[in-house]
Amino acid sequence: MQNSGSTAAAAPTPPQSQPPPQQHQWSSILTSKPIFSTLFSLRDPKPNNKPTLLLYTFLAISLLSITFIFSLCTSSSSTGPHSGPDPFLFPAHQAHNHRIIYDSTKANPPPPSIAYLISGSRSDSGRIIRLLHATYHPLNQYLLHLDPSASHADRERVALTVQSNPIFKAAQNVHVMGKPDFAYQKGSSPVSLALHAASILIRLNLKWDWFVSLSADAYPLVTQDDLLHIMSFLPKDMNFVNHSSYIGWKESRRLRPIIVDPGLYLAEGTEMFYATQKRDLPSAFRVFTGSSFSILTRSFLEFCILGADNLPRLLLMYFSNTPWSLSNYFPSVLCNSRQFNRTVINQNLLYAMYDNRHISDPRPLNSSDFDDMIRSGAVFARKFQPDDPVLDLIDQKLLRRSPGSVVPGGWCLGESGNSTCLTWGDANILRPGSGSQRIEKAIVKLLSNGTFRSHQCV
Repeated sequence: MQNSGSTAAAAPTPPQSQPPPQQHQWSSILTSKPIFSTLFSLRDPKPNNKPTLLLYTFLAISLLSITFIFSLCTSSSSTGPHSGPDPFLFPAHQAHNHRIIYDSTKANPPPPSIAYLISGSRSDSGRIIRLLHATYHPLNQYLLHLDPSASHADRERVALTVQSNPIFKAAQNVHVMGKPDFAYQKGSSPVSLALHAASILIRLNLKWDWFVSLSADAYPLVTQDDLLHIMSFLPKDMNFVNHSSYIGWKESRRLRPIIVDPGLYLAEGTEMFYATQKRDLPSAFRVFTGSSFSILTRSFLEFCILGADNLPRLLLMYFSNTPWSLSNYFPSVLCNSRQFNRTVINQNLLYAMYDNRHISDPRPLNSSDFDDMIRSGAVFARKFQPDDPVLDLIDQKLLRRSPGSVVPGGWCLGESGNSTCLTWGDANILRPGSGSQRIEKAIVKLLSNGTFRSHQCV
């Protein structure tokens, strides 16, 4: 682009012959006699009397052509996609001359990557953006989803936030789902959304290790540096899923009723359709119930989406007509599969409170639950009311996050404040805090009390 002025100043000499036919089309346009000049010569009865006019015409058209080509090059280079993520965030994958040198030991294993689905509904754009900031790390992958009930303004707000954030642009790891899916919590469409999102994330990036689906009413209780540090020491085949074969009251309310989820076949939201008859429990496999929230491995989700075993598809067909399918589908696939039934940890690392009035859905959390949330050792919690004061308390006490910014981590090199992470370094550098100690204590308790294996798929 800097050479375009000198090119225009030097007047090119009109070529005397046509270029070979195999040359590029643009070369033909620039080096051959301009078509407008040729037409002008044909129309002029005395072309030899106006050589100066022909020369000026040729120069003007040539200059316009050159300017047009350079403008295309400039436009494509300034607005086109980046060739890759910022080399300062991922120096290990770049050339040596882009690498930032750190005095770090290799005693710790490399940090893993977590793929997040963050989904919401009408008026949830602000909550999705806040949750994205609270869970963000350059090593992770993020897929944002607003269901069809959300307004166009909500979608624009989310998309513009992602596009305008320099950190997201540098890491290239935040994506917005273009075509939204309906997801009725009481139906089976949330299973379809989870599998759809996982398949998109698998196609976007194969390097992540765990999949976490967060609704807009959830929030983290630890930083991503805390979580990634602890997960780096765990086997990559561990699935954190609450599960039990004890059905109890769920048999009459969630397993025997037959429903039709309108989110699977209608473009607009309607009420759930319940059939008058009920069906018997299956005998070809065992049904396991659990929670709608889980932390699943990439290998297990590939088994559900791409695997040659037909078990995931059989269970998907069965649970497609079952209420609250998301809390039953993944526990049942895991525990009925010989390949994965020994990879289940019977704890999903989510803090939620239920009472007699909230059997199917957890009650809203507030500031009075803060101390209990910390003592639980959980990684996430739900559900929270929009902009509840307890979220500000979590930001200040646990995440050290300023409003409108991401959670600072080892990759942030700026001074403390709102611009801490606007200067970044190697994303593989983690600085775990007290949250990692809480997670470590909870997981060690799960794995070392002698009941780990006895609680798997029982």
